[in-house]
Amino acid sequence: MQNHYNLLNREEEREMIPLCLAEGLGVVPWSPLARGVLARPRSATEHRDSTRSANDPFAQRLYGEAPDWGIVDAVERVAKARGVTMAEVATAWLLSKPGVTAPIIGATKLLHLEAAIRAVDIELDPSEIASLEAPYTPKAPAF
Repeated sequence: MQNHYNLLNREEEREMIPLCLAEGLGVVPWSPLARGVLARPRSATEHRDSTRSANDPFAQRLYGEAPDWGIVDAVERVAKARGVTMAEVATAWLLSKPGVTAPIIGATKLLHLEAAIRAVDIELDPSEIASLEAPYTPKAPAF
């Protein structure tokens, strides 16, 4: 199942992922970093400091003008505490979820790919996972 699944959009946990697990299907999520929102501190994302964030109307449909900043802030806190990047933390969280075979990493630079590879070796503890998941609020379909 190729689905939209990341810390900012966990709606797949309600029905599709349990179905995939029951049927023995792998989950291959797209947009694991929420179009970059989970890879940068809130201040950089809010100010639309990158070319993509300034010109990505699809991201606006997916995450709105104000994504769950509490989640972005939690990713930043865990990353700082571990001395790793936010992208590594968000990817490590996704890799820890049942059924996830491999996320679709949209690497456009070597450093993006290297961060994704490093994330494979990060094992988040239960308290870190809880802190990342706690700010989540349910979402309506955004397509």
